[in-house]
Amino acid sequence: MQELTFDTIIVGAGTAGCLLANRLSADASHRVLLIEAGRKDDYHWIHIPVGYLYCIGNPRTDWRYHTEPDPGLNGRQLRYPRGKTLGGCSSINGMIYMRGQARDYDQWAKLTANEEWTWANSLPYFKLHEDYHQGASDTHGAKGTLSPLLQNDESTYGQVMRHRKAGGEWRVERQRLRWDILDAFAQAAQEAGIPATSDFNSGSNEGVGYFEVNQRDGWRWNTAKAFLRPKCYGRPNFELWTSAQVSRLILETQADGRLRCTGVEVWTGQELIRAQAKQQVILSAGAIGSPQILQLSGIGPAALLQAHGIPVLADVPGVGANLQDHLQIRSVFKVQGADTLNMMTSSWLGKAKIGLEYAWKRSGPMSMAPSQLGAFTRSDPTQAWPNIEYHVQPLSLDAFGEPLHRFPAFTASVCNLNPTSRGTVHIRSPHFADAPAIQPNYLATPEDQQVAVDSLRLTRRIAAQPALARFQPEEHKPGVQYQTDDELVRLAGDIATTIFHPVGTTAMGADTNPAAVLDAHLRVRDGRGGLIQGLRVVDAGAMPTITSGNTNSPTLMMAEKAARWIMRGD
Repeated sequence: MQELTFDTIIVGAGTAGCLLANRLSADASHRVLLIEAGRKDDYHWIHIPVGYLYCIGNPRTDWRYHTEPDPGLNGRQLRYPRGKTLGGCSSINGMIYMRGQARDYDQWAKLTANEEWTWANSLPYFKLHEDYHQGASDTHGAKGTLSPLLQNDESTYGQVMRHRKAGGEWRVERQRLRWDILDAFAQAAQEAGIPATSDFNSGSNEGVGYFEVNQRDGWRWNTAKAFLRPKCYGRPNFELWTSAQVSRLILETQADGRLRCTGVEVWTGQELIRAQAKQQVILSAGAIGSPQILQLSGIGPAALLQAHGIPVLADVPGVGANLQDHLQIRSVFKVQGADTLNMMTSSWLGKAKIGLEYAWKRSGPMSMAPSQLGAFTRSDPTQAWPNIEYHVQPLSLDAFGEPLHRFPAFTASVCNLNPTSRGTVHIRSPHFADAPAIQPNYLATPEDQQVAVDSLRLTRRIAAQPALARFQPEEHKPGVQYQTDDELVRLAGDIATTIFHPVGTTAMGADTNPAAVLDAHLRVRDGRGGLIQGLRVVDAGAMPTITSGNTNSPTLMMAEKAARWIMRGD
Protein backbone atom coordinates (compact mmCIF):
# COMPACT_ATOMS: atom_id res chain seq x y z
CA MET A 1 0.00 0.00 0.00
CA GLN A 2 1.38 3.38 -1.07
CA GLU A 3 1.90 5.84 1.80
CA LEU A 4 2.18 9.63 1.60
CA THR A 5 2.56 12.21 4.38
CA PHE A 6 1.03 15.66 4.87
CA ASP A 7 0.55 18.04 7.79
CA THR A 8 -3.24 18.31 7.44
CA ILE A 9 -5.67 16.14 5.51
CA ILE A 10 -9.12 17.51 4.68
CA VAL A 11 -11.76 14.97 3.69
CA GLY A 12 -14.34 16.49 1.37
CA ALA A 13 -13.85 19.40 -1.07
CA GLY A 14 -17.31 20.81 -0.49
CA THR A 15 -18.51 23.99 1.16
CA ALA A 16 -16.32 23.79 4.27
CA GLY A 17 -13.45 21.83 2.77
CA CYS A 18 -12.63 24.35 0.04
CA LEU A 19 -12.45 27.26 2.48
CA LEU A 20 -10.33 25.26 4.94
CA ALA A 21 -7.94 24.22 2.17
CA ASN A 22 -7.55 27.84 1.12
CA ARG A 23 -6.86 29.13 4.61
CA LEU A 24 -4.58 26.34 5.87
CA SER A 25 -2.45 26.11 2.72
CA ALA A 26 -1.87 29.88 2.81
CA ASP A 27 0.85 29.01 5.33
CA ALA A 28 3.62 27.94 2.95
CA SER A 29 5.24 25.79 5.64
CA HIS A 30 2.09 23.70 6.07
CA ARG A 31 1.44 20.85 3.61
CA VAL A 32 -2.26 20.26 2.94
CA LEU A 33 -4.06 17.42 1.16
CA LEU A 34 -7.68 17.92 0.08
CA ILE A 35 -9.56 14.73 -0.86
CA GLU A 36 -12.78 14.70 -2.92
CA ALA A 37 -14.75 11.57 -3.79
CA GLY A 38 -16.28 13.28 -6.83
CA ARG A 39 -14.76 14.67 -9.96
CA LYS A 40 -13.63 18.18 -10.84
CA ASP A 41 -16.31 20.83 -11.30
CA ASP A 42 -15.76 21.05 -15.08
CA TYR A 43 -19.31 19.95 -15.96
CA HIS A 44 -20.94 22.94 -17.67
CA TRP A 45 -24.31 22.54 -15.95
CA ILE A 46 -22.67 23.19 -12.57
CA HIS A 47 -21.99 26.79 -13.57
CA ILE A 48 -25.23 27.72 -15.33
CA PRO A 49 -27.65 28.51 -12.48
CA VAL A 50 -30.59 26.53 -13.84
CA GLY A 51 -28.22 23.60 -14.30
CA TYR A 52 -29.13 22.27 -10.87
CA LEU A 53 -31.93 20.51 -12.77
CA TYR A 54 -29.26 18.45 -14.54
CA CYS A 55 -26.92 18.03 -11.57
CA ILE A 56 -29.32 16.66 -8.98
CA GLY A 57 -29.81 12.97 -9.61
CA ASN A 58 -26.79 12.87 -11.92
CA PRO A 59 -24.01 10.48 -10.81
CA ARG A 60 -21.53 12.99 -12.25
CA THR A 61 -22.35 15.47 -9.46
CA ASP A 62 -24.65 13.83 -6.89
CA TRP A 63 -24.29 10.98 -4.39
CA ARG A 64 -27.91 10.11 -5.26
CA TYR A 65 -28.95 9.05 -1.78
CA HIS A 66 -32.50 8.15 -0.83
CA THR A 67 -34.17 8.18 2.56
CA GLU A 68 -35.64 5.13 4.19
CA PRO A 69 -39.45 4.77 3.99
CA ASP A 70 -40.68 7.49 6.33
CA PRO A 71 -43.78 7.01 8.49
CA GLY A 72 -44.36 10.77 8.64
CA LEU A 73 -44.51 10.85 4.84
CA ASN A 74 -46.98 7.96 4.70
CA GLY A 75 -44.20 5.51 3.93
CA ARG A 76 -42.67 7.46 1.06
CA GLN A 77 -38.94 7.55 0.29
CA LEU A 78 -37.35 10.80 -0.86
CA ARG A 79 -34.49 11.56 -3.19
CA TYR A 80 -31.72 13.03 -0.99
CA PRO A 81 -29.19 14.95 -3.11
CA ARG A 82 -25.68 15.63 -1.81
CA GLY A 83 -22.95 17.22 -3.90
CA LYS A 84 -20.28 14.86 -5.24
CA THR A 85 -17.89 17.17 -7.08
CA LEU A 86 -15.54 20.02 -6.27
CA GLY A 87 -17.60 22.55 -4.37
CA GLY A 88 -19.86 19.84 -2.94
CA CYS A 89 -23.39 21.01 -2.33
CA SER A 90 -22.45 24.57 -3.32
CA SER A 91 -22.19 23.18 -6.87
CA ILE A 92 -25.75 21.81 -7.00
CA ASN A 93 -27.74 23.78 -4.40
CA GLY A 94 -30.21 26.66 -4.72
CA MET A 95 -27.49 29.36 -4.43
CA ILE A 96 -29.49 31.25 -1.78
CA TYR A 97 -27.36 33.33 0.58
CA MET A 98 -28.98 32.97 3.99
CA ARG A 99 -27.46 33.17 7.45
CA GLY A 100 -30.51 32.44 9.59
CA GLN A 101 -31.52 34.30 12.72
CA ALA A 102 -29.36 35.75 15.48
CA ARG A 103 -31.13 33.55 18.02
CA ASP A 104 -29.84 30.42 16.21
CA TYR A 105 -26.26 31.26 17.13
CA ASP A 106 -27.10 32.47 20.61
CA GLN A 107 -28.71 29.07 21.12
CA TRP A 108 -25.53 27.35 19.89
CA ALA A 109 -23.57 29.35 22.45
CA LYS A 110 -25.83 28.04 25.20
CA LEU A 111 -25.70 24.45 23.97
CA THR A 112 -21.90 24.50 23.72
CA ALA A 113 -21.33 26.68 26.80
CA ASN A 114 -19.10 28.81 24.60
CA GLU A 115 -19.74 32.48 23.83
CA GLU A 116 -17.69 32.28 20.62
CA TRP A 117 -20.82 30.93 18.88
CA THR A 118 -23.12 33.89 19.67
CA TRP A 119 -24.48 35.94 16.77
CA ALA A 120 -22.28 38.88 17.80
CA ASN A 121 -19.18 36.67 17.68
CA SER A 122 -20.21 34.83 14.50
CA LEU A 123 -21.18 37.83 12.35
CA PRO A 124 -17.53 38.91 11.81
CA TYR A 125 -16.75 35.47 10.37
CA PHE A 126 -19.60 35.72 7.87
CA LYS A 127 -18.23 39.08 6.80
CA LEU A 128 -14.62 37.87 6.49
CA HIS A 129 -15.24 35.94 3.26
CA GLU A 130 -18.33 37.80 1.99
CA ASP A 131 -18.23 40.00 -1.12
CA TYR A 132 -21.58 41.77 -0.92
CA HIS A 133 -22.92 43.52 -4.00
CA GLN A 134 -23.66 46.75 -2.09
CA GLY A 135 -20.28 46.90 -0.38
CA ALA A 136 -19.20 46.66 3.23
CA SER A 137 -21.43 47.74 6.13
CA ASP A 138 -22.09 46.87 9.75
CA THR A 139 -23.75 43.62 8.64
CA HIS A 140 -21.98 42.79 5.36
CA GLY A 141 -18.43 42.31 4.15
CA ALA A 142 -16.80 43.12 0.82
CA LYS A 143 -13.61 42.22 -0.99
CA GLY A 144 -10.71 44.47 -0.03
CA THR A 145 -12.14 45.39 3.38
CA LEU A 146 -9.88 44.72 6.37
CA SER A 147 -11.84 43.03 9.13
CA PRO A 148 -11.29 44.26 12.71
CA LEU A 149 -10.70 40.59 13.57
CA LEU A 150 -7.45 40.71 11.62
CA GLN A 151 -6.00 44.00 12.77
CA ASN A 152 -4.33 42.72 15.93
CA ASP A 153 -4.23 39.00 15.13
CA GLU A 154 -0.55 38.05 14.98
CA SER A 155 -1.28 34.34 14.59
CA THR A 156 -0.49 32.61 11.34
CA TYR A 157 -4.13 33.06 10.34
CA GLY A 158 -4.06 36.81 10.90
CA GLN A 159 -0.75 37.25 9.12
CA VAL A 160 -1.62 35.29 5.99
CA MET A 161 -5.07 36.88 5.74
CA ARG A 162 -3.56 40.36 5.90
CA HIS A 163 -0.47 39.78 3.81
CA ARG A 164 -2.25 37.84 1.06
CA LYS A 165 -5.24 40.21 1.18
CA ALA A 166 -7.49 37.20 1.65
CA GLY A 167 -11.20 37.44 2.32
CA GLY A 168 -14.18 38.57 0.31
CA GLU A 169 -14.20 35.47 -1.87
CA TRP A 170 -17.87 34.57 -1.41
CA ARG A 171 -19.84 36.66 -3.89
CA VAL A 172 -23.42 37.70 -3.05
CA GLU A 173 -25.56 39.36 -5.73
CA ARG A 174 -29.12 40.29 -6.52
CA GLN A 175 -31.00 37.96 -8.83
CA ARG A 176 -31.13 38.97 -12.47
CA LEU A 177 -34.87 38.62 -13.13
CA ARG A 178 -38.29 39.41 -11.66
CA TRP A 179 -41.76 37.96 -12.21
CA ASP A 180 -45.11 39.73 -12.04
CA ILE A 181 -46.68 36.73 -10.31
CA LEU A 182 -43.97 36.78 -7.62
CA ASP A 183 -44.31 40.53 -7.13
CA ALA A 184 -48.04 39.96 -6.65
CA PHE A 185 -47.37 37.19 -4.12
CA ALA A 186 -45.04 39.50 -2.20
CA GLN A 187 -47.76 42.17 -2.10
CA ALA A 188 -50.31 39.56 -0.99
CA ALA A 189 -47.98 38.45 1.79
CA GLN A 190 -47.78 42.04 2.99
CA GLU A 191 -51.57 42.28 2.91
CA ALA A 192 -51.58 39.15 5.10
CA GLY A 193 -49.33 40.86 7.64
CA ILE A 194 -45.78 39.92 6.53
CA PRO A 195 -43.59 43.03 6.19
CA ALA A 196 -41.41 43.68 3.16
CA THR A 197 -37.64 43.31 3.54
CA SER A 198 -34.63 43.94 1.34
CA ASP A 199 -32.12 42.05 3.51
CA PHE A 200 -32.74 38.65 5.08
CA ASN A 201 -29.27 38.55 6.68
CA SER A 202 -29.17 41.20 9.38
CA GLY A 203 -30.00 38.87 12.27
CA SER A 204 -33.78 38.94 11.89
CA ASN A 205 -34.97 37.53 8.58
CA GLU A 206 -38.68 38.27 9.11
CA GLY A 207 -40.31 39.61 5.97
CA VAL A 208 -40.90 38.97 2.28
CA GLY A 209 -38.57 39.77 -0.62
CA TYR A 210 -36.38 38.38 -3.35
CA PHE A 211 -33.52 36.15 -2.21
CA GLU A 212 -29.92 37.22 -2.78
CA VAL A 213 -27.75 34.56 -4.37
CA ASN A 214 -24.21 33.26 -4.65
CA GLN A 215 -23.63 34.18 -8.28
CA ARG A 216 -21.19 36.31 -10.22
CA ASP A 217 -22.50 38.00 -13.35
CA GLY A 218 -25.18 35.38 -13.92
CA TRP A 219 -22.97 32.34 -13.24
CA ARG A 220 -23.14 30.07 -10.17
CA TRP A 221 -20.40 30.94 -7.71
CA ASN A 222 -19.41 27.73 -5.92
CA THR A 223 -16.77 27.30 -3.24
CA ALA A 224 -14.30 25.69 -5.66
CA LYS A 225 -14.24 28.90 -7.70
CA ALA A 226 -14.20 31.09 -4.62
CA PHE A 227 -11.52 29.37 -2.56
CA LEU A 228 -9.55 26.90 -4.68
CA ARG A 229 -9.06 28.82 -7.92
CA PRO A 230 -6.69 30.34 -8.57
CA LYS A 231 -4.99 30.63 -5.17
CA CYS A 232 -4.72 27.04 -3.95
CA TYR A 233 -3.85 25.54 -7.32
CA GLY A 234 -0.63 27.53 -7.49
CA ARG A 235 0.68 26.59 -4.06
CA PRO A 236 3.43 23.92 -3.95
CA ASN A 237 2.31 22.88 -0.44
CA PHE A 238 -1.25 22.09 -1.61
CA GLU A 239 -2.37 18.82 -3.18
CA LEU A 240 -5.86 17.90 -4.44
CA TRP A 241 -7.10 14.36 -5.08
CA THR A 242 -10.38 13.90 -6.93
CA SER A 243 -12.31 10.67 -7.60
CA ALA A 244 -10.81 9.46 -4.32
CA GLN A 245 -13.06 8.12 -1.56
CA VAL A 246 -11.92 7.77 2.04
CA SER A 247 -12.68 4.27 3.25
CA ARG A 248 -11.75 4.84 6.89
CA LEU A 249 -9.72 6.89 9.33
CA ILE A 250 -6.46 5.51 10.72
CA LEU A 251 -6.62 5.59 14.51
CA GLU A 252 -3.83 4.65 16.90
CA THR A 253 -3.73 4.28 20.68
CA GLN A 254 -0.97 6.36 22.20
CA ALA A 255 1.18 5.54 25.21
CA ASP A 256 -1.15 7.49 27.50
CA GLY A 257 -4.12 5.43 26.29
CA ARG A 258 -5.67 8.20 24.22
CA LEU A 259 -6.73 7.73 20.61
CA ARG A 260 -5.10 9.73 17.87
CA CYS A 261 -6.13 10.03 14.22
CA THR A 262 -2.97 9.69 12.17
CA GLY A 263 -4.35 9.58 8.65
CA VAL A 264 -6.83 8.06 6.23
CA GLU A 265 -7.14 5.17 3.82
CA VAL A 266 -8.28 6.28 0.36
CA TRP A 267 -9.68 4.25 -2.52
CA THR A 268 -8.79 5.82 -5.87
CA GLY A 269 -10.76 3.36 -7.95
CA GLN A 270 -7.63 1.36 -8.70
CA GLU A 271 -5.69 1.12 -5.46
CA LEU A 272 -5.86 1.79 -1.75
CA ILE A 273 -3.57 4.59 -0.59
CA ARG A 274 -2.65 5.43 2.98
CA ALA A 275 -2.23 9.17 3.61
CA GLN A 276 -0.59 10.10 6.90
CA ALA A 277 -1.33 13.34 8.76
CA LYS A 278 1.39 14.75 11.00
CA GLN A 279 -0.98 17.17 12.72
CA GLN A 280 -4.65 16.50 12.00
CA VAL A 281 -7.43 15.11 9.86
CA ILE A 282 -10.48 17.29 9.25
CA LEU A 283 -13.71 15.61 8.20
CA SER A 284 -15.75 17.91 5.94
CA ALA A 285 -17.70 15.21 4.15
CA GLY A 286 -21.08 16.64 5.15
CA ALA A 287 -23.89 15.67 7.50
CA ILE A 288 -24.26 12.31 5.72
CA GLY A 289 -20.67 11.49 4.78
CA SER A 290 -18.87 12.44 8.01
CA PRO A 291 -20.90 10.23 10.39
CA GLN A 292 -20.60 7.39 7.88
CA ILE A 293 -16.79 7.66 7.86
CA LEU A 294 -16.64 7.91 11.66
CA GLN A 295 -18.81 4.80 12.05
CA LEU A 296 -16.77 2.83 9.48
CA SER A 297 -13.67 3.78 11.48
CA GLY A 298 -14.98 2.48 14.82
CA ILE A 299 -16.31 5.76 16.22
CA GLY A 300 -20.03 5.71 16.92
CA PRO A 301 -22.80 3.81 18.74
CA ALA A 302 -21.25 0.58 20.00
CA ALA A 303 -24.27 -1.60 19.20
CA LEU A 304 -24.40 -0.36 15.61
CA LEU A 305 -20.69 -0.95 15.04
CA GLN A 306 -20.78 -4.40 16.62
CA ALA A 307 -23.76 -5.38 14.46
CA HIS A 308 -21.56 -4.79 11.41
CA GLY A 309 -18.44 -6.41 12.81
CA ILE A 310 -16.53 -3.15 13.26
CA PRO A 311 -14.21 -2.95 16.30
CA VAL A 312 -15.43 -0.26 18.70
CA LEU A 313 -12.61 2.22 19.25
CA ALA A 314 -14.80 4.98 20.68
CA ASP A 315 -18.38 4.42 21.85
CA VAL A 316 -19.93 7.76 20.87
CA PRO A 317 -23.71 7.26 20.62
CA GLY A 318 -24.35 10.69 19.10
CA VAL A 319 -22.55 9.89 15.83
CA GLY A 320 -25.31 9.71 13.23
CA ALA A 321 -28.04 10.79 15.66
CA ASN A 322 -29.79 14.19 15.89
CA LEU A 323 -30.45 14.45 12.13
CA GLN A 324 -32.52 17.57 11.39
CA ASP A 325 -33.77 18.80 8.05
CA HIS A 326 -36.18 21.32 6.56
CA LEU A 327 -39.24 19.62 5.09
CA GLN A 328 -41.02 21.75 2.51
CA ILE A 329 -44.74 21.47 1.84
CA ARG A 330 -45.41 22.42 -1.78
CA SER A 331 -48.75 24.12 -2.51
CA VAL A 332 -49.47 24.66 -6.20
CA PHE A 333 -51.87 27.31 -7.53
CA LYS A 334 -53.10 27.53 -11.12
CA VAL A 335 -53.29 31.11 -12.37
CA GLN A 336 -54.66 33.08 -15.31
CA GLY A 337 -52.97 35.86 -17.28
CA ALA A 338 -49.51 35.46 -15.75
CA ASP A 339 -46.17 34.56 -17.30
CA THR A 340 -44.82 31.43 -15.64
CA LEU A 341 -42.00 29.09 -16.52
CA ASN A 342 -44.54 26.35 -17.25
CA MET A 343 -45.76 28.14 -20.34
CA MET A 344 -42.44 29.72 -21.35
CA THR A 345 -40.90 26.26 -21.72
CA SER A 346 -43.91 24.64 -23.37
CA SER A 347 -42.65 25.39 -26.89
CA TRP A 348 -39.32 25.27 -28.71
CA LEU A 349 -39.68 28.98 -29.47
CA GLY A 350 -40.05 29.78 -25.78
CA LYS A 351 -37.04 27.67 -24.92
CA ALA A 352 -35.00 29.35 -27.66
CA LYS A 353 -35.85 32.80 -26.29
CA ILE A 354 -34.77 31.73 -22.80
CA GLY A 355 -31.46 30.40 -24.14
CA LEU A 356 -30.76 33.50 -26.21
CA GLU A 357 -31.47 35.83 -23.28
CA TYR A 358 -29.00 33.98 -21.11
CA ALA A 359 -26.37 33.83 -23.84
CA TRP A 360 -26.73 37.56 -24.55
CA LYS A 361 -27.39 39.05 -21.11
CA ARG A 362 -26.75 36.29 -18.52
CA SER A 363 -30.29 36.93 -17.31
CA GLY A 364 -33.72 35.36 -17.58
CA PRO A 365 -34.88 31.92 -16.45
CA MET A 366 -31.51 30.24 -17.05
CA SER A 367 -29.96 32.58 -14.49
CA MET A 368 -32.53 31.92 -11.80
CA ALA A 369 -32.14 30.08 -8.54
CA PRO A 370 -34.65 27.26 -7.90
CA SER A 371 -36.56 29.71 -5.67
CA GLN A 372 -36.60 33.44 -6.29
CA LEU A 373 -38.96 34.94 -3.72
CA GLY A 374 -38.74 34.21 -0.01
CA ALA A 375 -40.71 34.98 3.11
CA PHE A 376 -40.11 34.35 6.80
CA THR A 377 -43.02 34.61 9.17
CA ARG A 378 -44.93 32.92 11.99
CA SER A 379 -47.13 29.90 11.29
CA ASP A 380 -49.54 31.31 13.86
CA PRO A 381 -49.51 34.55 15.91
CA THR A 382 -48.50 32.78 19.14
CA GLN A 383 -45.06 31.87 17.77
CA ALA A 384 -42.30 33.83 19.50
CA TRP A 385 -40.31 34.33 16.27
CA PRO A 386 -40.57 33.66 12.54
CA ASN A 387 -40.70 29.86 12.46
CA ILE A 388 -41.48 29.13 8.80
CA GLU A 389 -39.83 29.97 5.47
CA TYR A 390 -41.46 30.26 2.05
CA HIS A 391 -39.71 29.49 -1.23
CA VAL A 392 -41.98 30.81 -4.00
CA GLN A 393 -41.46 29.80 -7.63
CA PRO A 394 -43.14 30.83 -10.93
CA LEU A 395 -43.51 27.19 -11.94
CA SER A 396 -45.06 23.91 -10.84
CA LEU A 397 -44.52 20.19 -11.24
CA ASP A 398 -45.66 16.99 -9.54
CA ALA A 399 -42.22 16.17 -8.12
CA PHE A 400 -38.65 17.29 -8.60
CA GLY A 401 -37.21 15.81 -11.78
CA GLU A 402 -40.61 15.47 -13.45
CA PRO A 403 -41.89 17.71 -16.29
CA LEU A 404 -43.42 21.10 -15.59
CA HIS A 405 -47.20 21.25 -15.67
CA ARG A 406 -48.87 22.26 -18.94
CA PHE A 407 -50.84 25.06 -17.31
CA PRO A 408 -49.66 28.39 -15.81
CA ALA A 409 -49.05 28.11 -12.08
CA PHE A 410 -46.86 29.09 -9.16
CA THR A 411 -45.63 27.03 -6.22
CA ALA A 412 -45.49 28.29 -2.64
CA SER A 413 -43.31 25.88 -0.67
CA VAL A 414 -43.21 26.37 3.08
CA CYS A 415 -40.94 24.72 5.64
CA ASN A 416 -40.79 24.52 9.42
CA LEU A 417 -37.53 26.27 10.32
CA ASN A 418 -37.09 24.63 13.72
CA PRO A 419 -38.41 21.05 13.52
CA THR A 420 -38.53 19.04 16.72
CA SER A 421 -38.38 15.71 14.86
CA ARG A 422 -35.00 13.97 14.89
CA GLY A 423 -33.60 11.30 12.59
CA THR A 424 -30.50 9.17 12.08
CA VAL A 425 -27.73 8.33 9.62
CA HIS A 426 -26.44 4.79 10.15
CA ILE A 427 -24.15 2.57 8.09
CA ARG A 428 -25.78 -0.45 6.46
CA SER A 429 -22.59 -2.50 6.22
CA PRO A 430 -18.84 -2.27 6.92
CA HIS A 431 -18.20 -1.42 3.26
CA PHE A 432 -17.48 2.24 2.46
CA ALA A 433 -19.08 2.02 -0.99
CA ASP A 434 -22.51 1.19 0.50
CA ALA A 435 -24.72 4.22 1.06
CA PRO A 436 -25.83 4.73 4.67
CA ALA A 437 -29.43 4.42 5.84
CA ILE A 438 -30.93 7.92 6.12
CA GLN A 439 -34.01 8.07 8.37
CA PRO A 440 -35.17 11.69 8.83
CA ASN A 441 -38.39 10.87 10.78
CA TYR A 442 -40.21 13.88 9.36
CA LEU A 443 -43.42 15.08 11.05
CA ALA A 444 -42.79 12.68 13.93
CA THR A 445 -43.91 15.09 16.67
CA PRO A 446 -47.24 16.81 17.37
CA GLU A 447 -45.46 20.18 17.23
CA ASP A 448 -44.19 19.60 13.69
CA GLN A 449 -47.56 18.32 12.56
CA GLN A 450 -49.31 21.43 13.89
CA VAL A 451 -46.83 23.74 12.18
CA ALA A 452 -47.51 21.89 8.93
CA VAL A 453 -51.27 22.35 9.30
CA ASP A 454 -50.96 26.03 10.23
CA SER A 455 -48.55 26.65 7.35
CA LEU A 456 -50.94 25.23 4.77
CA ARG A 457 -53.72 27.41 6.11
CA LEU A 458 -51.50 30.50 6.03
CA THR A 459 -50.57 29.76 2.41
CA ARG A 460 -54.26 29.71 1.53
CA ARG A 461 -54.78 33.00 3.34
CA ILE A 462 -51.98 34.68 1.38
CA ALA A 463 -53.34 33.33 -1.92
CA ALA A 464 -56.77 34.82 -1.10
CA GLN A 465 -55.45 38.38 -0.70
CA PRO A 466 -56.52 41.12 -3.16
CA ALA A 467 -53.05 41.49 -4.70
CA LEU A 468 -53.36 38.06 -6.34
CA ALA A 469 -57.01 38.35 -7.33
CA ARG A 470 -56.29 39.46 -10.90
CA PHE A 471 -54.49 36.15 -11.51
CA GLN A 472 -57.44 34.11 -10.18
CA PRO A 473 -55.35 31.62 -8.16
CA GLU A 474 -56.92 28.17 -7.91
CA GLU A 475 -55.46 25.65 -5.46
CA HIS A 476 -54.33 22.63 -7.45
CA LYS A 477 -52.33 20.95 -4.71
CA PRO A 478 -53.20 19.83 -2.07
CA GLY A 479 -56.77 20.88 -2.94
CA VAL A 480 -59.39 22.90 -1.09
CA GLN A 481 -61.44 19.78 -0.35
CA TYR A 482 -58.98 19.02 2.46
CA GLN A 483 -59.79 21.15 5.50
CA THR A 484 -59.46 19.32 8.84
CA ASP A 485 -56.24 19.05 10.80
CA ASP A 486 -56.08 15.29 10.24
CA GLU A 487 -56.59 15.71 6.49
CA LEU A 488 -53.93 18.39 6.22
CA VAL A 489 -51.36 16.38 8.22
CA ARG A 490 -51.94 13.41 5.92
CA LEU A 491 -51.73 15.63 2.84
CA ALA A 492 -48.52 17.22 4.12
CA GLY A 493 -47.06 13.72 4.29
CA ASP A 494 -48.20 13.08 0.73
CA ILE A 495 -46.83 16.24 -0.90
CA ALA A 496 -43.88 17.34 1.24
CA THR A 497 -40.27 16.82 0.26
CA THR A 498 -36.85 17.69 1.64
CA ILE A 499 -35.30 21.05 0.95
CA PHE A 500 -31.86 19.40 1.26
CA HIS A 501 -30.64 20.89 4.56
CA PRO A 502 -29.45 17.93 6.69
CA VAL A 503 -27.53 18.96 9.81
CA GLY A 504 -26.73 17.80 13.33
CA THR A 505 -25.39 14.26 12.87
CA THR A 506 -22.04 15.03 14.54
CA ALA A 507 -23.33 17.79 16.80
CA MET A 508 -21.09 19.92 18.99
CA GLY A 509 -22.09 20.52 22.58
CA ALA A 510 -21.01 21.29 26.12
CA ASP A 511 -18.74 18.93 28.04
CA THR A 512 -21.72 18.04 30.24
CA ASN A 513 -23.78 16.80 27.27
CA PRO A 514 -23.22 13.05 26.77
CA ALA A 515 -24.91 13.17 23.34
CA ALA A 516 -22.45 15.73 21.94
CA VAL A 517 -20.03 14.28 19.39
CA LEU A 518 -17.81 17.37 19.24
CA ASP A 519 -16.60 19.96 21.69
CA ALA A 520 -17.16 23.67 21.07
CA HIS A 521 -14.05 23.83 18.85
CA LEU A 522 -15.31 20.94 16.68
CA ARG A 523 -12.90 18.32 18.08
CA VAL A 524 -14.18 14.73 18.26
CA ARG A 525 -14.91 13.20 21.66
CA ASP A 526 -13.65 9.73 22.54
CA GLY A 527 -16.69 8.58 24.56
CA ARG A 528 -14.63 8.43 27.75
CA GLY A 529 -14.57 12.09 28.74
CA GLY A 530 -11.66 13.06 26.51
CA LEU A 531 -10.93 13.96 22.90
CA ILE A 532 -9.56 11.97 19.98
CA GLN A 533 -6.33 13.74 19.16
CA GLY A 534 -5.81 15.17 15.68
CA LEU A 535 -9.45 14.88 14.53
CA ARG A 536 -12.09 17.52 13.85
CA VAL A 537 -15.41 17.60 12.01
CA VAL A 538 -16.15 20.84 10.19
CA ASP A 539 -19.40 20.73 8.23
CA ALA A 540 -23.15 21.10 8.72
CA GLY A 541 -23.24 17.93 10.81
CA ALA A 542 -21.60 19.90 13.62
CA MET A 543 -24.63 22.17 14.06
CA PRO A 544 -26.41 21.25 17.31
CA THR A 545 -29.66 22.76 15.99
CA ILE A 546 -30.62 23.66 12.45
CA THR A 547 -30.39 27.30 11.42
CA SER A 548 -33.55 29.24 10.57
CA GLY A 549 -32.93 29.24 6.84
CA ASN A 550 -30.69 27.75 4.19
CA THR A 551 -27.59 26.09 5.60
CA ASN A 552 -24.78 26.63 3.08
CA SER A 553 -23.47 29.98 4.27
CA PRO A 554 -23.63 29.08 7.99
CA THR A 555 -21.40 26.12 7.14
CA LEU A 556 -18.87 28.48 5.56
CA MET A 557 -18.92 30.63 8.69
CA MET A 558 -18.17 27.55 10.80
CA ALA A 559 -15.26 26.67 8.52
CA GLU A 560 -13.86 30.20 8.81
CA LYS A 561 -13.95 29.95 12.60
CA ALA A 562 -12.30 26.52 12.51
CA ALA A 563 -9.53 27.75 10.20
CA ARG A 564 -8.68 30.55 12.60
CA TRP A 565 -8.72 28.23 15.63
CA ILE A 566 -6.48 25.70 13.89
CA MET A 567 -3.96 28.29 12.69
CA ARG A 568 -3.91 29.93 16.13
CA GLY A 569 -3.38 26.57 17.83
CA ASP A 570 -6.71 26.75 19.71
